[in-house]
This record gives sequence, C-alpha cells and structure tokens, in this order.
Amino acid sequence: MMGNLYTILGVAQSASEADIKAAYRALAKELHPDFNRDDERIAEKFKLVNNAYKLLSDKKQRKKYDRGEIDEQGRPRPKDRQPKHPYQEAAEERARYRARFDRGSVEEEDLKAKDTNAFGMDVDGKEDLFAEFFGKKQKKRSKEERSSFFRRPKRKGIDVTYEITIGFEESIRGSTRRLMLNDGREVDVKIPLGIKEGQIIRLPGQGGPGVAGGNSGDALIEILVADHPLFKRDGSDIHMECPISLDEAVLGGDIEIPTPHGRLTVRVPKGTSSGKRLRLRGKGVRKASAEGDLYVHLTVMLPDVRDKELEILIRGWTGGKGPELREKAGLK
Repeated sequence: MMGNLYTILGVAQSASEADIKAAYRALAKELHPDFNRDDERIAEKFKLVNNAYKLLSDKKQRKKYDRGEIDEQGRPRPKDRQPKHPYQEAAEERARYRARFDRGSVEEEDLKAKDTNAFGMDVDGKEDLFAEFFGKKQKKRSKEERSSFFRRPKRKGIDVTYEITIGFEESIRGSTRRLMLNDGREVDVKIPLGIKEGQIIRLPGQGGPGVAGGNSGDALIEILVADHPLFKRDGSDIHMECPISLDEAVLGGDIEIPTPHGRLTVRVPKGTSSGKRLRLRGKGVRKASAEGDLYVHLTVMLPDVRDKELEILIRGWTGGKGPELREKAGLK
C-alpha cells in the first residue's frame, strides 16, 4: 500500500525543491535495480520513490496533493474524501494515537495533572489525554507508559551522495582517495581493483544524522572514470591501438608498449598486416575473481613517400601482387 509521498522520500512537507531532489537522488541510487538484482521488495520501493518524486517535483501536482485534491498516484480524490475540518482531523488523529497507545506501541512524555493539551484545555491527571475528545474516562496509565507517548520514533538518517573522478589506471590498479564530507570531516575511500564507471562505494554511518537517536545514514560514493588516450575497457578486457613500421610488419620483431600495469615487450610476427590483434593474457582488468586480457590492435604505418630508395625497392618487390590479392578476396 502506498504511503504519504513525503514519508516515502523521507522529507518534511515543508521541504524545498532542492531537498526533495537530493532525497530522491540518494534513494534512487540506493534502491536502483542494478545494485539490487532479484530483490522484489527493493524494486517495489524503487517504483514508489520514482512515483513520489514525479508528483512532488511538479509544482502544480504538489499543490494539488498538499490540498488533498489528488491521491498518491496523482488521481483526483472524490469530494467526500478530500480534507476534512481541522477539528475533525485532530479528533481522528488522536483516535489513531489512542489505538496505538492501547497496544503499547506509542510513546508519550510524562503527562502531569492540570497540564493543558494542544487546545488549551485542562487535562485531569486521573484521566487520559483523550477524555476531552471521547467524552469518557480512560484507564489510568503508568508513568512508564505515559512517558513514552510523544517521543519520536527512531529513524535512520538520509544517505548522502558524492562523486569521485579517478584516472583509468587508477580504476584498474585500485587506490585510496581522501574525501571531504558535507560536515567538513575527511575520510579515506578505498578504490578497489577493477572498479567500473558508475559503481557505488558505500560508507556506512557517514551520511545524514539519524532522527531521535536513530543510526546515521550512509555516504554513497559514485565512481567516475576519466577517458584514456590509449586504452579502452570492455568488461574485464582492455583494448589499445599500436602502430608498427613497414619493416616491423614484414620482418617481425620485438616492440615495447605501455600497458596499465607498466611497460611490456611483445613480439610482432613476420608478415603482419594492419588489423592483426595480439592477445596478452592476464594483462587486462585484474579482480579477485578473475583476470581480463589486453588486446593490442596493430596498424602498419607507411613511411614518407619521398623515400626514393624505398619506392624503388617496393616497385621491384611487389611484382603486381595487388591484383592477385584483390582477386583472392573476390574483388574482381
């Protein structure tokens, strides 16, 4: 059953647009299906949060909801279900509290004889607070029962979202980053091996303060990974382009290349053509569970055509092999 939209987002009815948006972003990231797979309960909460934000972020819809003209799903309310007279609402609210009080689930502060209630009426110490509203005396409660009546229930603080941008190599090798929280405190955030763009790191208890003694919320750190001019990631594998000279392509040989794990020497086979791919096992993304591979895509770079000696050599070497190659490829 859908509850109050403000309660779903964990904000007060007087919350600003910015507060509502911040609460929504924090909940959306916490409950996102990508991080809570196969959990139908979380998926349902995610839908409720989206619906609540959709209505409360629309100024017109929010005003209608606050006036009771529409329900939590944005549907018009029948006139007989729109807001009632304040005194009637107050009486009904106290009736609900009394029902909870009788079950022992509601808390109140110590009510003493000759105190006054919210309407300025005296409350006899021998009677329940509700005697004024229901016209009969209630069973006298013990001090322990009365003392907890108006105490607010404990509630966990909101989660607070932060962003950290790290380098490509940092995402592969892992690191530790220092982060300043909204309250001015600094914490160290451990970046694990092989973390991906958009992943969330949760710091328990580093979010907003709890309500009425409840636990603090969490800090949710979203990881952004900067692009790299050489490397591209595909899951656990890494791809890179590497140019080679004509003589290296023809004769083969060892070449030295950079990788996210340091420089390595790889062997280029004789007669290599552009587009050939070399696979370096275990040199991709390294995780506790598995290691990816590094794929080196070779591109043959031709020399400057002004090299006359090379031009003469090539003319004598090719012997008209170009047409033969195209014919074999079906390009007659």
